[in-house]
Amino acid sequence: MEAPLYERDPEAWNAYLAEGNAKQARKRVGADVLIRDEQGRILLVDPKYKPDWDLPGGMAEANEAPTAAARRELKEELGLDLEIGRLLVVDWVPPHGPWDDSLMFIFDGGILGREQIGEMRTVDQELASHRFATQGEMKHLLRPYVLDRAQSALEALQAGHATYLTHGR
Repeated sequence: MEAPLYERDPEAWNAYLAEGNAKQARKRVGADVLIRDEQGRILLVDPKYKPDWDLPGGMAEANEAPTAAARRELKEELGLDLEIGRLLVVDWVPPHGPWDDSLMFIFDGGILGREQIGEMRTVDQELASHRFATQGEMKHLLRPYVLDRAQSALEALQAGHATYLTHGR
């Protein structure tokens, strides 16, 4: 049996991979974090560039893992240095307006204690504010598909396994 191409001709294999990389679609990736306080409220941020509140997190940079993006965004936005927990949700977001489709990840950020909350601050100039909100308050603060995504993340947290969504559902 002949050896596979990557063993026979590593240069040809790398050329094959480079061609595929140049031609195949690339997905935009976002990574948010579901963080709760001891009362079970959810941490939300108020981006200045969006009409509604959001979960903390943001877009991954080129070749950045979603967990690394989530951790970096928490540091940049809120001065939080948290270990990123398990995956709760992957949501495929279809193209909208000038944006191509994307994949949004939500990870478990755990429960913050009073000391951690006291040290948290809005660091990034992109944010107007941050707050903890009840599920009832979230209905008035989040866009419907972000609310669906956040509620699915809470359900995944309780169920103990991640879930896949299409545009929040």
